[in-house]
Amino acid sequence: MSIISDAIQAKCLAFSDRIIKLNDYLLEQASQKYDGGSQKADKRGKTQTSYVRHQTCRIPVYLQSVSNLCNQLLRAGTSIGANNAEATNAVSRQDFRSKSYIALKEARESLYWIELLHRNSYIDDKQFCSIYADCEELVKILVARCKKLDAELNAGK
Repeated sequence: MSIISDAIQAKCLAFSDRIIKLNDYLLEQASQKYDGGSQKADKRGKTQTSYVRHQTCRIPVYLQSVSNLCNQLLRAGTSIGANNAEATNAVSRQDFRSKSYIALKEARESLYWIELLHRNSYIDDKQFCSIYADCEELVKILVARCKKLDAELNAGK
């Protein structure tokens, strides 16, 4: 890998680390906000916690929204680095371009999920500005790379 590719991958990894920590933080905060789930009394007067089946674990009903948003951001945000790593090991220039565009799409998707978390008050203004700026920086880097690749590939036609 080149020095530039190494630097981009380092930024992708650092962003993935932030996304993982944000995911854990938001789920912890949401679970502490409530006292064990949606409580309902059954016919015998016993309280029960409502859960929804989510992949292989049970997610309390009150955590559905934040859990789903976090999961989407976790998948998109960590996928940026995975696709960038695949691009750096591409078998052709076209493959490199394709993987770079996928990484860019995942970065833009991450911006969407970050904004949605902010709009719904799961993250505050300071958290939003910080992580959004990091993601925007990745988008700009990847846009520049994709434009350069397009120009190189078009010049070769």
